[in-house]
Amino acid sequence: MPDLRSRLIRLAQNLRWSWNEDLHPIFRLIDVDLWRKVNHNPIAFLNDIDPATLEARDTSDSITIRAIHAEKNLRLYLEGAKHWATYNSMGLSAFPVAYFCSEFCIHESLPIYSGGLGVLAGDHLKSCSDLGIPVHGVSLLYRQGYFIQQIDANGNQIEVYQDLDTSRVPLEPVKDETGETVKIVFPVGEEQVTTEIWKAKVGRCVLLLLDVIDVEGSTFPRVLRLYGGDMTTRIVHEIALGIGGYRALRAIGVRPGVIHLNEGHSAFAVLEAICHKMEETGMDFDTASDEVADMVVFTTHTPVEAGHDYFDPAALLHFLRPLQRRLRLSDEAFLGLGRINPADPHERFCMTVLALKLSRTANAVSSLHGNTSRRMWHRLWPDRRLSTVPIGHVTNGAHVGTWMASELDRVYCECLGSDWKEHICSARRWRQIDGLDEFLLWSTKIALKRKLFDFIARRLEVRRKRLGISDPLPNLREDVLTIGFARRVAAYKRCMLFFTDLERAKRLLSNPQRPVQLILAGKAHPSDRPAKDLIRKIYEISQDPELRDRVVIIENHDKNVSRHLIEGCDLWLNSPRRPLEACGTSGMKAVFNATLNCSTLDGWWDEAYDTQNGFAFGDGLINVNPEIQDRHDAESLFNVLESQVVPTYYAVNDKGMPERWIKMIKNALKTLGWRYNADRMVKDYVRQMYMRAAKTLTADIPG
Repeated sequence: MPDLRSRLIRLAQNLRWSWNEDLHPIFRLIDVDLWRKVNHNPIAFLNDIDPATLEARDTSDSITIRAIHAEKNLRLYLEGAKHWATYNSMGLSAFPVAYFCSEFCIHESLPIYSGGLGVLAGDHLKSCSDLGIPVHGVSLLYRQGYFIQQIDANGNQIEVYQDLDTSRVPLEPVKDETGETVKIVFPVGEEQVTTEIWKAKVGRCVLLLLDVIDVEGSTFPRVLRLYGGDMTTRIVHEIALGIGGYRALRAIGVRPGVIHLNEGHSAFAVLEAICHKMEETGMDFDTASDEVADMVVFTTHTPVEAGHDYFDPAALLHFLRPLQRRLRLSDEAFLGLGRINPADPHERFCMTVLALKLSRTANAVSSLHGNTSRRMWHRLWPDRRLSTVPIGHVTNGAHVGTWMASELDRVYCECLGSDWKEHICSARRWRQIDGLDEFLLWSTKIALKRKLFDFIARRLEVRRKRLGISDPLPNLREDVLTIGFARRVAAYKRCMLFFTDLERAKRLLSNPQRPVQLILAGKAHPSDRPAKDLIRKIYEISQDPELRDRVVIIENHDKNVSRHLIEGCDLWLNSPRRPLEACGTSGMKAVFNATLNCSTLDGWWDEAYDTQNGFAFGDGLINVNPEIQDRHDAESLFNVLESQVVPTYYAVNDKGMPERWIKMIKNALKTLGWRYNADRMVKDYVRQMYMRAAKTLTADIPG
């Protein structure tokens, strides 16, 4: 019989534990304080645990039995042949999907993500695993990841970078048959870059990460930080991701049937695939690019012009000259691939334009975003009517196993059945939510709110000790309406909208009969000075003596912070300036945690809101003057909070429960649960795009 450590190491090496509860109770039983200290990272736990403690726990029958069950469950999950893909995407097994993205959020212990794009990529990979769809994720191993955010005593954001210790995360280098780490080499300009290939097991899927270990002549730095450095660094990163990523797949024997570009950062992968096609078949560029385009799916997430990558033509030619020679293209033809007007020598090279030109299938991530994207890129197809621009949409979804509190899973099982997650896309199954035990639901939400407040107290205490602050902690109350707002800090997300009229905000927050608590979190990009100023302003507001128990800002927004806020808050606030939010999946995560949404009619909420499943402010119109639109939306937000949200929350029955509020939660689950989950999203990609891209026909079983 293997000892306990051996069992746990094997289990910890597959990141399925990041969305499955089998391992968590075991580590809590062994040492709950250490489990919390290492942020629920089993590899770090096993590195740090006292061997004597673990040896003593090996004699515990309850722990051993749990470990044996966890091993069995993982084995059945990995080896099971009867899953959705068995009947719906058989042809992808030989030629799998290569899913390229510059960031992936699988778990907070692997900090190679910054925000929504990485969260979406991680959720996509997990649902592909659950459904049995063969996918290889491809990204870069950022040795310093994204920054850890600290907020100083004056509210200023401080960026702290830490080196990633690969021995403390579930990563391993890819080995060849001789036991050597697989390396690939690719040119950047006239120099050769060498990378090692690492991998993470994500359930049934694999995430490949390229680690730049050597650059000939040391002209270029190693890949260290996500979205860091100057434009030269950005080009090198995207060459490594696209060209290096495609070569990495081929180096380990993967011949993809679908190339899915999640944003334009990885679009050079398509050029590398075209090169391979030309070299293998003798085709010319036009013929090869047509064939490769058939297998390319491109997803755009960015309705903001500044969010798309543009490169200087001279710099691009310098760094990609070897690739250009292999493609046998002139300077003008090569640069024209990334230009709306190929004949304009002054137009910069755009990675989104490159991806749109070299993909047969392109999509936005919500219905409204599809309209925005078609308008944004209409110039590429000037002879088409706007409605026929070839950019469709697949609305994003949230991976429920990752983001839903396990306490609520047990509540839903009582009315939906223990197998409800296997039927999560079934509207008929979700109608059974009408039978939900309302007392059990509300009691669970109160418990999750207490859990959130404990988490906040621990985080604030750490900050107090670091800064030497002696002020008392905020007095957060479980009987008070609690609003959460957590996202990347950017101008269009309007994190200050709630404070547009500060006196009105104070009256709302400090109402003695019906008070409100607001908890905020968010990072600003290190080079975004205006966004950092917004963080400082919010912090200053939170220090107002009238608001110290009403407004709390939590530093270092990451997956862990998001999860606690989404689970414990009563209301999830989202205030983007329409139509600049592509989707906004945090609100979807709120749904499954019985947290109601209050948002502008942007992104997913524009297609999801039905007046009975949450709240909306603004009239959905877009004013050409952003300042006027902001004033209008701020006024509407306060009106909705004062006349709808607060009265609904505080209208309690003789059992102390808000009946109308709970009814809205049930309506939200019933109308949104089956639609806005990552399984539905991935099924849409398979049916609408992957199978067509792979030129494979298969049976289709609904649901």
